[in-house]
Amino acid sequence: MGRQLVPLTLDNLSDLPGRCRACVFWELDPVSGEAAVRAGRPEVEKESWISAVLLEWGSCGRVVYVDEKPVGFVLYAPPAYVPRSFAFPTSPVSPDAVQLMTAWLMPEYQGQGLGRVIVQTVAKDLLRRGFKAIEAFGDARWSAPACLVPADHLVSVGFKTVRPHHSYPRMRLELRSTISWRVDVERALDQLLGAVQKDRVLRPL
Repeated sequence: MGRQLVPLTLDNLSDLPGRCRACVFWELDPVSGEAAVRAGRPEVEKESWISAVLLEWGSCGRVVYVDEKPVGFVLYAPPAYVPRSFAFPTSPVSPDAVQLMTAWLMPEYQGQGLGRVIVQTVAKDLLRRGFKAIEAFGDARWSAPACLVPADHLVSVGFKTVRPHHSYPRMRLELRSTISWRVDVERALDQLLGAVQKDRVLRPL
């Protein structure tokens, strides 16, 4: 199974689910977002936002492909580009962090480790760009796909709560902690390959 996480651009924006292409929950403040929906312009506003962030800051997302089929995505940016983040009771995002805005995977591809791979890919990108952490507003009452990531999922991939809240805890992942993930993965692969090679030696032809 071939997996790729490709930087989000205007060229592959159409590979996001339709409801996500037309969602400007994070990209606009609440008043502007409602106005864009009433005017029937959310897709245009989304495209404008991605274009501006790409030009001013750089890569702000990844699209997940499995065997060349788009199966998920992630969006992230400094909080200055995310007006909605200031409306949360646990804001603001720390100045040394980039906000993980939202992430989504098709249900049939969940539970296969792709969620962790997504976070690892974002972490690698941000480490290279000099940031210290990723923060996100978790949804502690998550029940269906929405614009926030379930708090339980964030915990499962290494985030820790830095400002508790009954609905929207602010959570943080120190990027230096993700360095050990690569070591753990490489060690597991070495052990697996070693076991396979040993089995081949011992198994009669």
